[in-house]
Amino acid sequence: MSGFVPIERRLSKQIHVGSVAVGGDAPISVQSMTNTRTTDVAATVAQIEQIQNAGADIVRVSVPTMDAAEAFRQIKQQVSIPLVADIHFDYRIALAVAEYGADCLRINPGNIGHEGRIRSVVDSARDHNIPIRIGVNGGSLERDLQEKYGEPTPQALVESALRHVDILDRLNFSEFKVSVKASDVFLAVGAYRLLAKQIEQPLHLGITEAGSKRAGAVKSAVGLGMLLAEGIGDTLRVSLAADPVEEVKVGYDILKSLRIRSRGINFIACPSCSRQEFDVIGTVNALEQRLEDIATPMDVSIIGCVVNGPGEALISDMGITGSANKSGFYVAGVRQKERFDNDNLVDALEAKIRARVAMIDVKNVD
Repeated sequence: MSGFVPIERRLSKQIHVGSVAVGGDAPISVQSMTNTRTTDVAATVAQIEQIQNAGADIVRVSVPTMDAAEAFRQIKQQVSIPLVADIHFDYRIALAVAEYGADCLRINPGNIGHEGRIRSVVDSARDHNIPIRIGVNGGSLERDLQEKYGEPTPQALVESALRHVDILDRLNFSEFKVSVKASDVFLAVGAYRLLAKQIEQPLHLGITEAGSKRAGAVKSAVGLGMLLAEGIGDTLRVSLAADPVEEVKVGYDILKSLRIRSRGINFIACPSCSRQEFDVIGTVNALEQRLEDIATPMDVSIIGCVVNGPGEALISDMGITGSANKSGFYVAGVRQKERFDNDNLVDALEAKIRARVAMIDVKNVD
């Protein structure tokens, strides 16, 4: 498309979380985290499967106790997606889940005790060929850094992160990624920009505790969008006070909007006005729900009138342009003789989209 300039990614070391490559030239991966009690194995497995079906590449599971670690072993045996074990303070839990097949340890080395304990965890990660994620959060900075800087600042978050990085460097362990999350967009963006210049490891992006489904999605889109547009970031999680499946959807929407990575149907729809010849909002909402199962990328324009409709349809894989009684239909920018009854748009367009997806999938297999 005219005016589009591909984003030049920051060069980073590549690590692997299970089968998923993170960093280097690997696609930016999308993550989410379970919010069930980990000790409820059935509920946690069910939620992981829902998150995976939504398109997530990696799922994080909190492991706060040894009972949760035993549950993690059972969970890992029942799922196929890579799992990150989220651990704080107790190094024994980290050692256990490494034995149980964790694909990554989310742990801050400086928070799990003396050097001997840290070394044992790092040695276990090395022996099991699994990476570590260092996760710094603006809400839980070390007390001395809070006193030094007076409040969370980008410099404070980066100094905290580099303390943990230094520990892994001393232990000759380079298979790690780092996050410097904050609930404030400018704080998080500033920290990631600073850190990106100081280490070669992959960066895990996130605006932590972003808020509700709507507000959190907006904050995440603004913050992560700023960084991704600058080429910063190798994997991401959108943190919402909502169903984890929504985190995955928003994550892909952010990547899709920047033309970094696409999954599923990208609906180009007008906000609707008095010129609309059919119910645009109802049509788009219904199609989004019906077509959630589709992973094949496709641009579909749904425009309620002929002012912008033809132009959008020309650059879409499929498009509808509103007209009285029957609306115009485009495929690959070409107007079709076939027209759709405005009262039957949802059924008709769903059938056409599914047929085209099936054709694309067959070609990709061939």
